[in-house]
Amino acid sequence: MKPEISSKLPDLGTTIFTVMSQLATETGAINLSQGFPSFDPPDTLINRIQWHLHNGANQYAPMPGVPSLREAIAEKTERLQGRKLDVDTEITVCTGATEGLFSAITAIVRTGDEVVILDPAYDSYEPAIELAGGITRRVPLRIDENGSDFHPDWQRLSDAISDKTRLIILNFPHNPTGAILTADDLDKLAELVRDRNCYLLSDEVYEHIVFDGEPHRSLASHDELWQRSMIICSFGKTFHATGWKLGYCAAPAHLSVEFRKVHQFTTFSVSTPMQHGIADFLASDPGFYESLPSFYQQKRDRFCELLAPSRFKFQPARSTFFQILDYSDITDEIDESLAKRWTREIGVASIPLTVFCETPFTGMRLRFCFAKDDATLEKAAKILCEL
Repeated sequence: MKPEISSKLPDLGTTIFTVMSQLATETGAINLSQGFPSFDPPDTLINRIQWHLHNGANQYAPMPGVPSLREAIAEKTERLQGRKLDVDTEITVCTGATEGLFSAITAIVRTGDEVVILDPAYDSYEPAIELAGGITRRVPLRIDENGSDFHPDWQRLSDAISDKTRLIILNFPHNPTGAILTADDLDKLAELVRDRNCYLLSDEVYEHIVFDGEPHRSLASHDELWQRSMIICSFGKTFHATGWKLGYCAAPAHLSVEFRKVHQFTTFSVSTPMQHGIADFLASDPGFYESLPSFYQQKRDRFCELLAPSRFKFQPARSTFFQILDYSDITDEIDESLAKRWTREIGVASIPLTVFCETPFTGMRLRFCFAKDDATLEKAAKILCEL
């Protein structure tokens, strides 16, 4: 007799990223769906990792991360956000941002707690909340009068917070919309939570990919917000190496203690030679992450230039390596259906926005990844312009 499985996530299917990438592979379509670059990490970084592979860095790393990497993270954070982190108590290296997010949610959320997230929301948030016994409350971002720029709706967010709210999850620079926070936004958030007994989880994996001279404003840069925040960042996004699955959590000591209690039993420690290699590269080549805004802005501008003759409506993305395209002048088909059909029929894969929303307020919009070589972007744009 086989035991029956009672699923902890009975309503959850396969993530849309896997679905669309698999469909792109099966059909030979250009994959602008899943967010991974088509180019390799810097040779200098790869060489440093290879050096450590051949020089003894092949056993368990310390659970919080190798000291040299934590020191490099602390130096970077102080340089960019003005926050001096304690290397021993406020930085934990994770197996990618997804593990960091899961460990943070598991550490903070208890059965019956409510967690507020902003739609469109990255699809790993709600399953982690549900596994922790929490209840998700979704608040849609506000769309401006042109229908192109997204922003937090502070009043609706305030209305969603109750005495049961344990955690608010933010994601800025925002995937998929590219929205970013202003200094005034940080102050508004601080005012909103000041007298609330809740924490903040900030998904900042695109911290180094913000355009048009705008800075990334981390919750770490705000003294009041920092005291209740866990901040998750990703080396995979920064170094064109999403398959390496390395990231980190920055949090005040009292939150890091709780984070590490979970982290040590989800993964314990992270790839040792990669940690050492990234530490070396951060110390020797800080100009690399400083060059990312310009590098990806050129990609964005090229993609938008190529799409100018098309029937899509869009405003250039403000951050991340994703461009949102409004297809309402082409068809009124539902975005998920259209994304799959276009992958099969025209050979370009994208991500529909409504799958990340409780209600489909985002309308007729698809997300396209422009972290690709120019030839790929040109080929995809040519197809899209023919629609």
